[in-house]
Amino acid sequence: MSEILLVTGGGRGIGAASALLAAKRGYAVAINYLAKSDRAEAVAAQIRGGGGKAEIFAADVSQEKDVVRLFAEVDKKLGRITALVNSAGILGPLGRIDAVEARGIETLLGINVTGTLLCCREAVRRMSTKHGGQGGAIVTLSTAQARLGGAGELTPYAASKAAIEIFTFGLAQELAAEKIRVNCVRPGVIDTEIQPPGRIAQIGPKLPMGRAGRPEEVASAILWLLSPEASYVSGAVLDVTGAR
Repeated sequence: MSEILLVTGGGRGIGAASALLAAKRGYAVAINYLAKSDRAEAVAAQIRGGGGKAEIFAADVSQEKDVVRLFAEVDKKLGRITALVNSAGILGPLGRIDAVEARGIETLLGINVTGTLLCCREAVRRMSTKHGGQGGAIVTLSTAQARLGGAGELTPYAASKAAIEIFTFGLAQELAAEKIRVNCVRPGVIDTEIQPPGRIAQIGPKLPMGRAGRPEEVASAILWLLSPEASYVSGAVLDVTGAR
């Protein structure tokens, strides 16, 4: 059976690194993006240039109709997915909770929480033996802030990712008998464009390893969780935090 991976938010950062590494390991890769098609296409072109198979798909994961269409298009172009990486996510709104507006919270939860749940739902409808599938693996993305709290700047973001961690555990139990494994990766400070300007330079040297992490280091953990090497791992949260 050919392995087909969908990466949400696959045009940048951890998502892009995961797509590239997956292609090197033999996956056909569906790269989801929201607005910047050139970024997603650059990742796909790199995969194709290395002899791999990749397609790009525009969709807003916070919108149910977009998610349903996304998975239907992947079905047509690549086939039923066997793996899903929920990498789409945003940080904002930033600041203390007494300065946060409802619209920002709604957008944050829509992408980080609703988007992950909807994508997992569609993946289960394709992977689960209950639905005629052959099984598969799902990886969600959290953050070290889910246990650190993000006080003063990132509390809404931390809360959204804490929700993903408990969802991961519950979903893993729900799907264990249907040949689907569900795990979570919890990155620390990673040098990607999601970080506010100047944050990496400020925080990196103060971290235990003296630097921020690289997207490729998180991608390696994600691909391990997707692989047969992690065949008895489900419901886990794997820290990639450099001992933070």
